[in-house]
Amino acid sequence: MRHHRADVVDRALTVLDTYGLADLTMRRLAGELGVQPSALYHHFPNKQSLLAAVADELLARGRRHATSSQRPAAWDARVEAVCTELRDAMLAYRDGAELVATVRSFGLGAATPYDELADALTDGGLEPSLVPTAARTLLHYVFGHAVDEQTHLQAGAVGAIEDAPRDDSDFALGLQIVVDGTRLLTGARSAQPA
Repeated sequence: MRHHRADVVDRALTVLDTYGLADLTMRRLAGELGVQPSALYHHFPNKQSLLAAVADELLARGRRHATSSQRPAAWDARVEAVCTELRDAMLAYRDGAELVATVRSFGLGAATPYDELADALTDGGLEPSLVPTAARTLLHYVFGHAVDEQTHLQAGAVGAIEDAPRDDSDFALGLQIVVDGTRLLTGARSAQPA
């Protein structure tokens, strides 16, 4: 049976969620698809390009809004929406945070959240020279928090730590602290918390 690129990415997401990032190998994926590993290279020249496609698909599946125009109008509310959506998308799959953060840091994919954050920050009046740093800072916060959450949950699940799963997350509060700091740099007060 001949598989399409989308079939390969879909199965790779299943392998990721079932076995984790370390076990998402070309050999395992080929076995899951019932093909030789060399057949995968018809769709992806290397494992890194496969991982980039998987990360992009993971993010696409996690989108709450079909288009960025459906996001809140206020720049800071958009930033919060993008960051929350990113976190939720990564936490939906085992090792999702590690995958997306790695692909992003290698410049292979997972660019949409950065682009949306940069657009929102620009719309908020942030000094253009600060936009890349502010967007990366927000991404680093989201990646770091999500990796911490996933690591804690997975370590607890296999008995590596005795901590119970955390009842709640301080993600929203931490994000608000970062956004508030950015808001001070813009001098804007467009979406104050209720």
